Amino acid sequence: MTLDVGAHLRAVRTMYGLSQRELAKRAGVTNGLISLIEQNRVSPSVSSLKKVLDGIPMSLAEFFTLDLSTSPQVFYKGDELTDLGDRSVSLRLVAARRPNRAMSVMHERYAPGADTGADMLRHEGEEGGVVVRGRIELTVGGETRVLGPGDAYYFTSAIPHRFRNVGHEPCEIISASTPPTF
Repeated sequence: MTLDVGAHLRAVRTMYGLSQRELAKRAGVTNGLISLIEQNRVSPSVSSLKKVLDGIPMSLAEFFTLDLSTSPQVFYKGDELTDLGDRSVSLRLVAARRPNRAMSVMHERYAPGADTGADMLRHEGEEGGVVVRGRIELTVGGETRVLGPGDAYYFTSAIPHRFRNVGHEPCEIISASTPPTF
């Protein structure tokens, strides 16, 4: 099956929220060229198409292999999050089934006294988060801090770390890590 380059470009441009004029400006071409390609009135050369895609930015390989027939889910209701925790620690992962995730976004809940375990965690990447409610004691390497609502953290995940709720109420954190380790 031959790819309809014009329709595909229009769908990709729309997916990225770009007008023809904005894409043309970013790519250094005229918006007339974008319009002609999308209407299939001109068939762009590989170099012309690459120049247009550089304005997104997207590689030729990504463009030709992107399956637009099944767009990935963007919005999730609370009950659609996958819980990776146990009774005292709830780690609710956003987009758990999304293929090729480049990061993990989680809604974490720690019951009073709950922690991530006696062994310090350690994995590749980076992670960060913001405490939404309650208090959490975070140990990263040899440094320990108690964080409250509005306080945040960001560190290299290869450094041994541990989370522990030292408060008398549940603690909630919104966090992200990359690459996805959950």
